[in-house]
Amino acid sequence: MLTRARHTGRVAAVTLKRHSRRTFSSLGVRNYRLYFIGQAISLCGTWMQSLATAMLVLHLTRSGTALGLVMGLQFAPVLLLSPYGGVLADRFSKRRLLAITQSMAGLLALTLGVLVATGSIRLWMVYLLAFGLGIVNAIDNPVRQTFVHELVGRKQLANAITLNSIIVNASRVVGPAIAGVIIAQLGLAPCFLINGLSFAAVLACLAMMRGSELARSPRVQGAKGQLREGFGYAWKTPIIREVLIMMALVGTLSYEFSVSLPLLAHVTFPGTEAVVARNVALLMSLMGVGAVVGGLVAAGKGGRNMRSLTIGAFGFGGAMVLLSVSPTLAWAAVAMGIVGYFSVSFTAHTNTILQTVSTPRMRGRVMALWAMAFIGTTVIGAPVIGWVGQQAGPRWSLIVGAVAAMAAGAVGLISTRTHASEVADLTAVPVKVAKTA
Repeated sequence: MLTRARHTGRVAAVTLKRHSRRTFSSLGVRNYRLYFIGQAISLCGTWMQSLATAMLVLHLTRSGTALGLVMGLQFAPVLLLSPYGGVLADRFSKRRLLAITQSMAGLLALTLGVLVATGSIRLWMVYLLAFGLGIVNAIDNPVRQTFVHELVGRKQLANAITLNSIIVNASRVVGPAIAGVIIAQLGLAPCFLINGLSFAAVLACLAMMRGSELARSPRVQGAKGQLREGFGYAWKTPIIREVLIMMALVGTLSYEFSVSLPLLAHVTFPGTEAVVARNVALLMSLMGVGAVVGGLVAAGKGGRNMRSLTIGAFGFGGAMVLLSVSPTLAWAAVAMGIVGYFSVSFTAHTNTILQTVSTPRMRGRVMALWAMAFIGTTVIGAPVIGWVGQQAGPRWSLIVGAVAAMAAGAVGLISTRTHASEVADLTAVPVKVAKTA
């Protein structure tokens, strides 16, 4: 009996070790390891600035409308200008472009920090700097997404993208927590200054990378019509088109938690202003924890395909339904953990599939469309979800998001059946894509 128990324990240990090795396999690539470290530091600073910006606008205006306008100015350029960022990603060195965009983002953060520290800050300055950051992000996002492919290559892409999603969601928990302590002790300015300095970590890691180890994609020569060519390519390639439609549905109506959660906390679980703020922070943190767990599980699995993406979409929608009917804050917190689990699965799958299916010369433009669908659509979705929440109640705003996720799942289900021969492990074998001129 004792021998059998020891054998079982050894088997479990070996299985756990293998899973852990698979989970963090892309960190064995030196260049990606440097990228991972730089992003982990910088993204904590980014979330610190996000909280500090909201607090700054409310301090200056006491206006939710002004806060919404700042968010709109930051996301509108991503919706409108990302395709141009994709063209740049296909035409120029991604490493150099990232050095430029990260430097500009750092300078904008430092400028905001100095203005706050000296008491010179005015609302129009916040608007201007938010818009500037939006322009930088419109270029940075497609470049950064496609750079991961150059760092690890096709084989490790799925794992690297999932680990990157884990960083984003872990920093969503850590960054605001650090910011809350700093704001309470030192005020708002240090949050912006620390974020500005955190970009130095990214620049240092970029400089330390070995260019000879990058799996560079062939650069596209400048020519007229490249923007239109990118849209045409995405539309004519069925899997890319359908994944982008799924991402747009979820990005527009499901991923508006910055609007729906404060409404849910304020209306459904009412309390003092401090209690509501604490409840929102709790729900967002639980979503981050769930996303980290989901990311670790996904990172240890094999490839990505339309079938697993479809499951992720339906799971996301089902978790949002559970959140919408939660009778207590405790149930809502549990539901947010499940939402986070499926959300990271869905976004990582869409990212991996698009980068894998896309031909190298079009990858930047395709990922620019992904950024538009996921991030840029906030400009459209946030007011819609806010209006639904105000008119019908926050539970209904969550139901709208759940329906959108279920609709995305239906698109995936149809795609899986229509392209049965092409929905095997998309990260392991090439698939047919549309021909380009």
